[in-house]
Amino acid sequence: GLGISEAGCAFCGQCITHCPTGALSARDDTDRVFDAIEDSETVTVMQIAPAVRSAWADALGCADELATEKRMVAAAKALGIDYVFDTNFAADLTIMEEASELIKRITKGNAPTPMFTSCCPGWVRYMRLSYPELACNLSSAKSPQQMFGAVAKTYFAEKMGIDPKKICSISVMPCSSKKYECDVPELNSTDKDVDVVLTTREFSRMLKANHVNAEALSETEFDSPLGTGSGAGVIFGATGGVMEAALRTAHYLITGKNADADAFKTVRRADDYGIREAEVTINGKTLRAAVVSGLANTKALLDNIKSGRASYDFVEVMACPGGCAGGGGQPITDGVELSLCRGEKLYALDSKNALRFSHENPDVKALYTEFLEAPLSHKAHELLHTTYVKRSIN
Repeated sequence: GLGISEAGCAFCGQCITHCPTGALSARDDTDRVFDAIEDSETVTVMQIAPAVRSAWADALGCADELATEKRMVAAAKALGIDYVFDTNFAADLTIMEEASELIKRITKGNAPTPMFTSCCPGWVRYMRLSYPELACNLSSAKSPQQMFGAVAKTYFAEKMGIDPKKICSISVMPCSSKKYECDVPELNSTDKDVDVVLTTREFSRMLKANHVNAEALSETEFDSPLGTGSGAGVIFGATGGVMEAALRTAHYLITGKNADADAFKTVRRADDYGIREAEVTINGKTLRAAVVSGLANTKALLDNIKSGRASYDFVEVMACPGGCAGGGGQPITDGVELSLCRGEKLYALDSKNALRFSHENPDVKALYTEFLEAPLSHKAHELLHTTYVKRSIN
């Protein structure tokens, strides 16, 4: 019979989270991380994705009010991780590149539209397997996970005087498909930008194995200089969040001023996980946008685009219903869908964040000033972008 790769699986992990018998599981990579922590020659650098903070303590019996992102950082440190960073930083970086690319596509006509988001590896794999003729519509921007890995082993290593070969780059993701993504050749700028991917469930299991009492920990800040994230970065974890974050920054790049941070709430997810359409006007130009999550809904959307029944400038797709908050690597409560309430936690964090725009992230601005020069620069293309080459996908 066919192996899971040959069967055209997107690796989204929804079969795991919805299996009524609990018979399915993702590959366990916790031993690799424990080994890296115990090796005195290895520098462990961990990034934690936006949606993880909405669920990381669900399996630990930690009260909601104590399950903060700063206590999550403290938990990672308690495991022995050397540097703990926020993938929100890389989400903001992704927006700088993706919003710039969107504007270039629309104004220069240098690439086909609609432009599709490219931060969800389950979606990207699904498109490349089932709709390869549309692959050129994918944004060339890598996902936040892969951008972070590339920056950690170049800019961060150089800044800290660390040999990149001694870095073990670890990501904690709400997603099982990220385990696949980190091995895709065209998504790596160094030998291996991200060495190990843990799901939220694996992270929780590691805390349990080491008897980490999350509630008893003191809150700890993310490390610097890759630890600052905006509210725009945190909503990446909810369906519609990438679109909204990109539009906030696109408005600034086009007009030179910020819109109200909540001006683009119309692109937020539909409660039924269906296709959400919106028209957004920036500087007299109307952008037609669509947001969709779940691969069945995605198929319907792509068929509408191919047949000409629908036309858009910008489309966000997430493979998992509700986006990353409902990812295949998140803690499971049998028979209960938690992606919407987890997504609401992310929107609440955005609303109270002092930074609501990716282009105002001081760590991202410093990265461009000191290392990348500008969005879409030659160096940015080398580290942060890719070309989806025509090759067999396995």
